[in-house]
Amino acid sequence: MEDKQWTVRIRITEDGDDTRAEAVLTTQDTPEDLMAVTGRGVAHRNPVDRPIPEIGDELAASRALEDLAIRLHDVASDDIVNLAGPADREGSRAWERP
Repeated sequence: MEDKQWTVRIRITEDGDDTRAEAVLTTQDTPEDLMAVTGRGVAHRNPVDRPIPEIGDELAASRALEDLAIRLHDVASDDIVNLAGPADREGSRAWERP
């Protein structure tokens, strides 16, 4: 099996006290196998807190990555249901009782 490389790009935007992050995972073994999964996260600064943009960036990015992980798990679960499972051999189904 060859090594694979998956890339996660995180885009962070700020608007006042709100910080939004979008984490996009892309995989590509061949041009026709391109897959992208996106997670999103938001952070809101409490107006009484000091404005430290890095904290909002960290929170929003971590939430986007957490959302991405959940969505990627959902993709894997769907693949298990649709693509994996016992192979049909010689006309019998391995999961059925004789």
